[in-house]
Amino acid sequence: MRSDLFLLVCLVVAGVIFAAAFALGNDYYFFAGYVVLQYVVLATAWNILGGYCGYVNFGSAAFFALGAYSSVAIHRFHPLPIPVLVLFGGAVSGIVGFGMGYLTLRLRGAFFAIATLALAVVLQTLVVNWDYVGGSRGAYIVRPEAIAPFGSYIRYLFLIMLLLAVGAIFAARLIERSRLGYGFATIRDDELAAEASGVPTLRLKLIATTISGALMGMAGAPLPYYIGFLQPSSAFGLDYAVNSIAMPLIGGTTSWVGPLIGAVLLGSLQQIATVTISSAVNLLIVGFLLVGFVIVAPNGIIGLVHKYVRHHRDDEVVGRRHVSIDAPGNTG
Repeated sequence: MRSDLFLLVCLVVAGVIFAAAFALGNDYYFFAGYVVLQYVVLATAWNILGGYCGYVNFGSAAFFALGAYSSVAIHRFHPLPIPVLVLFGGAVSGIVGFGMGYLTLRLRGAFFAIATLALAVVLQTLVVNWDYVGGSRGAYIVRPEAIAPFGSYIRYLFLIMLLLAVGAIFAARLIERSRLGYGFATIRDDELAAEASGVPTLRLKLIATTISGALMGMAGAPLPYYIGFLQPSSAFGLDYAVNSIAMPLIGGTTSWVGPLIGAVLLGSLQQIATVTISSAVNLLIVGFLLVGFVIVAPNGIIGLVHKYVRHHRDDEVVGRRHVSIDAPGNTG
């Protein structure tokens, strides 16, 4: 499918989702759907570096929080429309992603993962001591109750996050099928061989960290308007770091479809658990699903589907060979 046609299909599906949620007439679906879509963007962003390039990033919450606190800083100085704040948050997190990549991408494996985790700790410490954005006390964001023509403000936020999810999915698919994506794949498969073949690995990894960080920052930018009160413990929450890794792993990291499936599946389960049991069990759900998929489907749902299709094709080929051997005139 051509890229322009794929984008059109995504926009049509997004329109159907928004219309369905609007027709239900219950704002809870917008509140819950916003969180699921937020995780779609986060999981897709993480997969650009962690799945396509094979560099595990434990600092997702840091980039997400940077986008959120960029919105708070701009709101304190001069309130701006949320789409502008989303772009600003993406720019800030993208620049930090580039800087983090330049400093840490010479590390590999567990050393890179630890460095990204340290980045999250450092940034959280800086925010806690930055009084302009509320520091450890947190910051209130007063938003209007309604906005025309959507009615309640949460519907407007839902639409913004829905468009962000479409943009992230489209970008991931575009990267996956481009020369950039093939370059990322060579790094994931064998970085030393890629370097020996002349692939500019450092440049490609810097591009990956910049794009990944920017998308995470864009996902975090509307957060203060969604919850109304932002504090470091919520912006740098463990849920964001764990879910952004678990969702692509459960869905599959080799394709743009994997993070989407994982985010919708895991995000929906967590929202159901939050309503029926408690939000405290969300990470428990992640743990159980991760253990289960590591045992049953280490390559995620996409890997499981590919394995089934491959096995089905092999059975068809074997069946055709038997038919050919048993046919009259082929008895030897």
